[in-house]
Amino acid sequence: MALKVYNSVTRKKEEFKSLHRGFVGMYVCGPTVYGESHLGHAKSYISFDAIVRYLRYLGYKVLYVQNITDVGHLLGDVDEGEDRIVRQSKLEHKHPMEIAETYTRSYFQDMDALNILRPDISPRATGHISEQIGIIEQLLQKGLAYEANGSVYFDVHAFAGYGKLSGRSVEEMEAGARVAVKTEKKHPGDFALWKKAAPEHVMRWPSPWGDGFPGWHVECSSMSMKYLGDSFDIHGGGLENIFPHHECEIAQSEGATGKSFVKYWLHNNMVTVDGRKMGKSLGNFTTLKDAFTKWRPEVIRFFILQSHYRSTLDFSTDAVDSAAKGLEKLTNTLVNLQEKIRISQGEGTPASVDLVNFKTGFLSAMDDDFNTPQAIAVLFDLAREVNQYLGQNIRFDSTSLGKIHKLFLELGGEILGVLSSAEKTSTTTDGRLEGDLMNLIIDLRQEVRAKRMWPLADKIRDSLAKLGIALEDKTEGTSWKKIS
Repeated sequence: MALKVYNSVTRKKEEFKSLHRGFVGMYVCGPTVYGESHLGHAKSYISFDAIVRYLRYLGYKVLYVQNITDVGHLLGDVDEGEDRIVRQSKLEHKHPMEIAETYTRSYFQDMDALNILRPDISPRATGHISEQIGIIEQLLQKGLAYEANGSVYFDVHAFAGYGKLSGRSVEEMEAGARVAVKTEKKHPGDFALWKKAAPEHVMRWPSPWGDGFPGWHVECSSMSMKYLGDSFDIHGGGLENIFPHHECEIAQSEGATGKSFVKYWLHNNMVTVDGRKMGKSLGNFTTLKDAFTKWRPEVIRFFILQSHYRSTLDFSTDAVDSAAKGLEKLTNTLVNLQEKIRISQGEGTPASVDLVNFKTGFLSAMDDDFNTPQAIAVLFDLAREVNQYLGQNIRFDSTSLGKIHKLFLELGGEILGVLSSAEKTSTTTDGRLEGDLMNLIIDLRQEVRAKRMWPLADKIRDSLAKLGIALEDKTEGTSWKKIS
């Protein structure tokens, strides 16, 4: 089965064919760094991390670019609000670049905790001012933009394709304008490419039109095309970015180059709380750092991947707790499998699990527009069958067990990023409890039992239980697993 992706432009699933054989250029809108990352950010960046992982698993060389917006993202959609970072700098009494630096570092810390692969390139808007000015000059030369009082605006009436992503006409957009338009704009739907800086505005750069700062939309066009070319394969982002952000990106990029900008537009849906979008402006968001005090980061990742990237995900404590129990089942299967391999140490009865069937089912799910919930369901089916084998009082061939273990790590680890080697899967509130340490404890307890020091052996077992580790003594040896 060939990989199919849902293209937001055509509004249908299409077979994925990269522009250049074996190579994928991919750009995802990164965070505006004026506050701590929350679960809504996790939904987006975990979703696209799974996409990048799977494309690489299929053999593509992926150049993944994800920007950092550190200037120009204004409050509201009409180019008249305050810069979000400047506003936060006033609230915290810090320089805007200090705000950007602080929350950029915090963002990457959270993403690392969620086992999200770092982008190959993380360009900053403030580092690409000259490229943005270059695009604006091209648009002015082609009559697609105009200068007004030190600011520059894109003329949406001058670009025939405006609205093809969102499905809105220019007339509909103008009719839906929520505020009165400043007289320097020709049309309500025109958007800022460059904004004149007020005298007190700290974030400012010289330009042919005077001191100012770039519009949010042109930042992404300049950074994506600088590193991926005028045309590239995938542009991703949140569903809320379709309009105006991505619609504006298409207009200014294609207007400047005369070429098709992006082949496949992929958009993730939102996290909701009681049916309402989670967001800072609504005051109903949960920061990732707060979430990590209640749940391990891998639980948050697993929780998010249990929903399709294009589906909404309703957040609740019960929902994440349920995800934690599900991940624990998979983790315990992997741990017990590792213990069986350690105990077997050679030949025995082959564990005849149809690995080809399970792998085919998993990959078919991922080929269907990266259907991670269905892929996870296949992992649960695999775990169920494997546990049936592990529950038998049989000495299994370690080679066949090793193949099962490898498949778990290939599918659940390499692609989904939720499973790791059994030696590292068990955790306590104090940090990771390595598998080799558990093996040492088990071996020492075996020596204690061999000397018939039953009270000490029981104390070791009971103490581990208090830490959330259960020992299971069987004829073929002792295994361990996490318990709730």
